[in-house]
Amino acid sequence: DDFATCQVYCSGCFGNPQCCHSNICMLSNLFVNFQRKTEKHKFLAFPPLRIKELYYVFLLYPVTGFTQETIFSSFFLSFVCHCCLLMYVCLSFHLYVLHLSQNQAKLFIEQKKIPFPVDNHNTNEELAIGYVLIGNGLYDEAIKHFSLLLQGDPELVSAIYGRGIAYGKKSLQDIKNADLALYELNRVITLEPSWPEVYEQRAEILSPLGRISEALGDLTKAIQLQPSARLYRHRGTLLFISEDYVAAMEDFQQSLELKKNQPIAMLYKGLTFFHRGMLKEAIETFKEALKLKSDFIDAYKSLGQAYRELGDFESAMESFQKALMLNQNHIQSLQLRGMMLYHHGSLQEAIGNFKRCLQLEPYNEVCQYMKGLSHVAMGQFYEGIKAQTKVMLNDPLLGQKASSEYLKVKYLREYSRYLHSHLDIPVAEYNVDQDLPGNFKNHWAKNLPFLIEDYEEQPGLQPHIKDVLPQNFDSYSSDVQKLICTADHLGALMQYDTPGFLPNRRIHRAMGLATLEVMQAMHRTWSNSKVRVNGKTRQMQWRDMFDIAVKWRRIADPDQPVLWLDQMPARSLSRGFNNHINLIRGQIINIRYLAYFDNILDFIKDRILVYHGAYNPRGLLEVRQALENVNKVEDLLPIMKQFNSKTRDGFTVNSKVPSMKDLGKEYDGFTITITGDRVGNMLFSVETQTTEERTQQYQSEIESIYKDLTAKGKALMLSTELGDADAVCNLILSLVYYFCNLMPLSRGSSVVAYSVVMGALMASGKEVIGRIPKGKLVDFESMTTPSPDSFSKTAKHWMNLKSLPSWYQSLPSVAETFPSTRTMIEVLNTDSSSHCPKKS
Repeated sequence: DDFATCQVYCSGCFGNPQCCHSNICMLSNLFVNFQRKTEKHKFLAFPPLRIKELYYVFLLYPVTGFTQETIFSSFFLSFVCHCCLLMYVCLSFHLYVLHLSQNQAKLFIEQKKIPFPVDNHNTNEELAIGYVLIGNGLYDEAIKHFSLLLQGDPELVSAIYGRGIAYGKKSLQDIKNADLALYELNRVITLEPSWPEVYEQRAEILSPLGRISEALGDLTKAIQLQPSARLYRHRGTLLFISEDYVAAMEDFQQSLELKKNQPIAMLYKGLTFFHRGMLKEAIETFKEALKLKSDFIDAYKSLGQAYRELGDFESAMESFQKALMLNQNHIQSLQLRGMMLYHHGSLQEAIGNFKRCLQLEPYNEVCQYMKGLSHVAMGQFYEGIKAQTKVMLNDPLLGQKASSEYLKVKYLREYSRYLHSHLDIPVAEYNVDQDLPGNFKNHWAKNLPFLIEDYEEQPGLQPHIKDVLPQNFDSYSSDVQKLICTADHLGALMQYDTPGFLPNRRIHRAMGLATLEVMQAMHRTWSNSKVRVNGKTRQMQWRDMFDIAVKWRRIADPDQPVLWLDQMPARSLSRGFNNHINLIRGQIINIRYLAYFDNILDFIKDRILVYHGAYNPRGLLEVRQALENVNKVEDLLPIMKQFNSKTRDGFTVNSKVPSMKDLGKEYDGFTITITGDRVGNMLFSVETQTTEERTQQYQSEIESIYKDLTAKGKALMLSTELGDADAVCNLILSLVYYFCNLMPLSRGSSVVAYSVVMGALMASGKEVIGRIPKGKLVDFESMTTPSPDSFSKTAKHWMNLKSLPSWYQSLPSVAETFPSTRTMIEVLNTDSSSHCPKKS
């Protein structure tokens, strides 16, 4: 029967191994049957051989040597025999592997690597074979092997342990095996509680199950039994995942002290600094990792990220470039470099990185989303929306959490369609806040899933509306070229010199043009001219002035919804919008606001003293003495618990903003919240709540100041008195002080406010020369300053105001030069790097 089958499957294959290869599985089965039936078939006239002996037969007597006298000389070399011999040759490779396994097992025994060895050499040899099977990835075979051993000795610890390891390896593919692995390892610990490796193995099973605290307990026990560099590194990794970065850093340091040459441990040590906002320490540690391993791609990638967060674009680019020189297909480096280029304003270069990323990994959602975003920002709507649709089609699996890109992409696609349909309509003839549906804006601003009832999609792309084409700088007139270069310079003055803020050339140009347009619009208003707004010609109001900056901020980066919060649906506005900023969350410090921690701490101390002065005057002296010893925000909570029984898990402190319109009246400012029950589990945050009532209060204040500003601005046009200019300057800064405290926009309030400040000051004849000081932020400066007068003094000091040169008045009108979304995108796309003179 087997003989005939072999004839059928090998017919016509003799001498053609490629043909026989397709039948190897069938022939493998036949080989087993032939071994079982050797006595039945006379052509196989030797007794069944053991695998080891058969291996030597093939080594000594290859197929080509069968013409000499061998043990196969009794073969009748029929057509079928030749086919079967070919099959034997194919199988010889597997026999060779099995022979190697035996050699590995012997080596295992010689090197004393068997866990829980016994006195019987044969048993140890069988145990070693099981561990070799695990090492070769043959987990099912290993489990069967150990199970056979346990049938003879149910308490053979090494076999129980080996089976537990094999189940653990299998659990990576099928989680059901995890319980079996844990059961076996628990048995081992019961029998042998003093072996550190068993605890480590159990931790490796527990951690993927999310049972991190149990895994940490096992690793701690293992370290107590026998500390090692590996165990400290393993525990440090789990602590890192748990966001306990201080403890993780200590473990990585301990690991490195025990074994210095560990680039991965050094990398993770650097990442603990990175996540705590200690960027300079992170950079130095990443460099140390590169000293240990000069071709360490992940270290270069992390170094690039650290420089990016520090705002050092050139150093970040150099690090990403080195990572990609080592591996040009390193997807994470391509993705991160592309994202950095986008946020630097280099959109065309960013697209190149995202395209390469998608060639290597077509379903990479981040690269696909960013590619679509980059195309839309450049006015290439067809390519952009095509990429966005691909992200939309990548629905998360049942039970899988949707990615950030998946949640955002539907909003971006709808907004992209809206922009495309309004590409050639003058911006002064429509209003984004009024056109977009209320619920759409509300969900987009809050980053909610796109679940909007009765939503009517924006019109699809219209073939007659063409994409934005590249614009050459030389195609603009010399006056417009000067306008663009001036805008670049003014925009650069708005750059924050603070970690976490990467210079963005596209934003610089957009907000520089916004500044010039505000200057021109204010000048016309003070000269009794009207402006074109929302399809109507009328006197400019305070919101129109800010809307100039808003439109430029929107078009520079369509990813962020820059929307007026008071234009949201009434129901949403009545509930309020929270602008929430975490300053410290656990051990993660928001480095952007680090320079304000001391100011906020002093403010909290003052408010605590005011509170106790009102409600606990007798204990005020004791509270004051306790607060004098507080140098960190983390130390406030224990003191509040000590002196106030109502303080349990946290407390809040509210700031107040004085009114200029109604002296003595105060508005709600921001709320500081400190919660937590221990160091490392603290939340220190700041938020402003934009309710309808609060909005009306601030808008009333802003309207009053704007009315006064307009009157004084008109008077200034007819006067040369220095006092009039100073009064106008103070009113402009006061206006922005209330705007920043109100936080009326869903995004971008700070840069919008500062571009309005600069434009209005230029309209009053003052030019801003100075840059924003290191660590200072316009919005936080106004929020943490007790009055508009104080804010005005601080801001004027760093602005270093000078008289405005007369040539500014001869610049072309920004609104007339770039009247539509198309022309705005064109000028933002235009490269002027080799044309505009660089200013310090």
